[in-house]
Amino acid sequence: MAPLGQPRSVLLVLHTGRPSNVSTAGLVAELLAEAGIHVRVLVAEDDTTVAEHPVLSQCKRVLKGKGATKDVELVMALGGDGTFLRAADLAHDADLPVLGINLGHVGFLAEWEQDALDEAVRRVTHGDYRVEDRMTIDVLIRDAEGNELGRGWALNEVSVENQVRQGVLDATLEIDARPVSSFGCDGIIVSTPTGSTAYAFSAGGPVLWPALDAILVVPNNAHALFTKPLVVSPHSKVAIESQPDAFPAVAVMDGFRRIAMPAGARVEIEKGATPVRWVRLDDLPFTDRLVTKLRLPVEGWRGPK
Repeated sequence: MAPLGQPRSVLLVLHTGRPSNVSTAGLVAELLAEAGIHVRVLVAEDDTTVAEHPVLSQCKRVLKGKGATKDVELVMALGGDGTFLRAADLAHDADLPVLGINLGHVGFLAEWEQDALDEAVRRVTHGDYRVEDRMTIDVLIRDAEGNELGRGWALNEVSVENQVRQGVLDATLEIDARPVSSFGCDGIIVSTPTGSTAYAFSAGGPVLWPALDAILVVPNNAHALFTKPLVVSPHSKVAIESQPDAFPAVAVMDGFRRIAMPAGARVEIEKGATPVRWVRLDDLPFTDRLVTKLRLPVEGWRGPK
């Protein structure tokens, strides 16, 4: 909540490529404005969709950057998981809570569904929500000589990927400064528990409960005998080294932040110093979310006596 006497403000992040999302964002903006909350809308530099909308055009439109979250109390994502990750990027940098409203398909990262939109906005306007910390990972990339090439972070995962599709990524996996295995692969995914239901899950990794602090390592299409996923301590440091004669690679964080890796580069991953402040509107267990989102069959369940 904003300090007493200071106007309250919420930043909306939406997927403008879908007209239905824009319409829903307009409704959210109206509901927030009726409650006396100022609304900002994140837009691209070439935006016309928001600028031409009868409601959203009346809101303050901001570009991505530190100024976008100035004096904002909460970031609200309206869309699917990709939209949520973009919103979390802004919220993480400003140490703000982030709330996801699912307007997409699975929407595993979203806290609330579109059919209960009015209730979600009511909770926000009354401050009737709680915030829990979600673990992140910090990422550091060095060249073969040890010089820093870039830094980043991820809520879901960092995927180290081969850039040349005709070949493989020749890499060595290291944990706690000790080698584990060398192999050729399409890539290696290093994930948080939150990201275990995303790319890592598609690559054959296990689902980790988000309350767990751990780092998940999943080789992606590896050519080796030992390529099983590993769950390691949150206090461990995971590193991936490409061979000096390997193809160029790239480290992709949460699907959209990218750092190029020349041959012989090294990626170091550890538990993030700053978590994502995740808005919770209910107390439903993660098990229910898992069953609902993945449409798991539970017929015949009788439950404890």
